[in-house]
Amino acid sequence: MAPAVIAKIRWWLEDRLGLETVKEFLAHKSVPRHSATMWYYFGGITLFLFGIQVTTGILLLLYYRPSPNEAYESVQFIMTQVDFGWLIRSIHSWAANLMILTAFIHMFSVVFLHAYRAPRELTWLTGIVLLGLALGFGFSGYLLPWNTISYFATRVGTDIAAVVPLIGPPLARFLRGGSDISGGTLTRFFGFHVAVLPGITTLVLLLHLALVQKWNISVPPKVEEEYQRKGQEVPRIPFVPDFVLRELMAWYITLAILGVLAALFPWELGQKADPFAPAPAGIRPEWYFLAPFYTLKLIPSHVWFLEGEVLGVICFGLLAAAWACLPFWASRRDGTIRTRLVTGAGVLLVSYLAVFSALGYWR
Repeated sequence: MAPAVIAKIRWWLEDRLGLETVKEFLAHKSVPRHSATMWYYFGGITLFLFGIQVTTGILLLLYYRPSPNEAYESVQFIMTQVDFGWLIRSIHSWAANLMILTAFIHMFSVVFLHAYRAPRELTWLTGIVLLGLALGFGFSGYLLPWNTISYFATRVGTDIAAVVPLIGPPLARFLRGGSDISGGTLTRFFGFHVAVLPGITTLVLLLHLALVQKWNISVPPKVEEEYQRKGQEVPRIPFVPDFVLRELMAWYITLAILGVLAALFPWELGQKADPFAPAPAGIRPEWYFLAPFYTLKLIPSHVWFLEGEVLGVICFGLLAAAWACLPFWASRRDGTIRTRLVTGAGVLLVSYLAVFSALGYWR
């Protein structure tokens, strides 16, 4: 192609897209560099895994049929008849689990690095909403293969939703599309999984990224204090190409891990769900729901005037609300951060999730 033609195309694109403005912006954008910089990459890794989820989900959507009579068979067809279908499904399932794991790591890194401080309260809140949406993806997608484990695990999950005070019964009926798990539930969960949740997630994700861009990446208080004592500014690295290349390397490592898991440990399909069969022993939800699930099992059937499950759901709701409001109770009136309180709360929550998830898995 002649240089003159290339120049005209560049001028045409620049005139309509303002690419030079973007280039100028990226040339001056920088990221703090310190001992905890590695934790910054987990947000990008989570975004990368979400992209893999969308891509593989679209491929699976070409063959999947959301009805009780065809859902299991369509997944079976994907795994046995479609070229590399088993690999695509394994990648989709493993990427979902890794995405939730990296989202949790990203959340706790924000907590321990105290990156929720003003003026980043809305960044934290949108991040919590995104984590909730990721859990919603996991819960809604779990039923879609219509196998025995997913069927009865979904029944347990919607039974727990039914005990939410005031709105429990209508909430459970809304989720199920009726009084019990049926074809209506499968169709409804399919709609949530491929339309409702992706649409909401896209909007919240764009807002989250815009807020990250507006307020930039936070520097931990200890690092700021250390450099202030030295009379120096926190060193920074260019966003392009330094930080971008490091992030791409993190994506490459993530993709390698994902490929190994999908190839060596392909996701099993199990047996087709039979609503009239008794629930098999040892039914439990996915690992990211194990801690609250096991906690509810430990609560006595009645505590004072409340049923045990109702009390547990209320407590978890209050805990989630308190955690979402962390930026507000973590700050004193003078603007300083209760770092020890927040760090202690973070350690307790991580310990609870790890211990009770392990107990829920082994018992």
